[in-house]
Amino acid sequence: MSLVRWDPFSAIDDGFDRLMPGLLGRWPRMAVDQSAIKYEWKPSADISETDQEYRIRAELPAVKKDDVKVTLESGVITIQGERKQEKTEKNEKVHRTESFYGNFARSFALPENADADGIRCDSQDGVLTVHIPKLPVKQPTAKQIRVE
Repeated sequence: MSLVRWDPFSAIDDGFDRLMPGLLGRWPRMAVDQSAIKYEWKPSADISETDQEYRIRAELPAVKKDDVKVTLESGVITIQGERKQEKTEKNEKVHRTESFYGNFARSFALPENADADGIRCDSQDGVLTVHIPKLPVKQPTAKQIRVE
């Protein structure tokens, strides 16, 4: 069991994320840290399914493979990492920054028929793809029960 810091407004944020995912889901949230105010952002993710597997595709442009960590704990898969901001040159003036930088984390509950031992990830063109194989479905069989 791990200790989790309680955030009283996270339930409200999660509700907004569920109700209006396209509108507010990708906007960064302001989080108060002990040292300073920082912004948390969530990369966009698509979830799909084939006959053989589930796929989670997370958009992670400008994030190095070494800066991404995928973990599985208690049936929840978590993609976390950091997008680092490049330092500007001394003679370069920045007029606008629209990209979000810093730490990110996305968590997804796995269905019961997911094969946790066969999960694999690959990254190509700024998209991390998590492949989650499905366990074979056991076909129900009829069983005769003797009446006594």
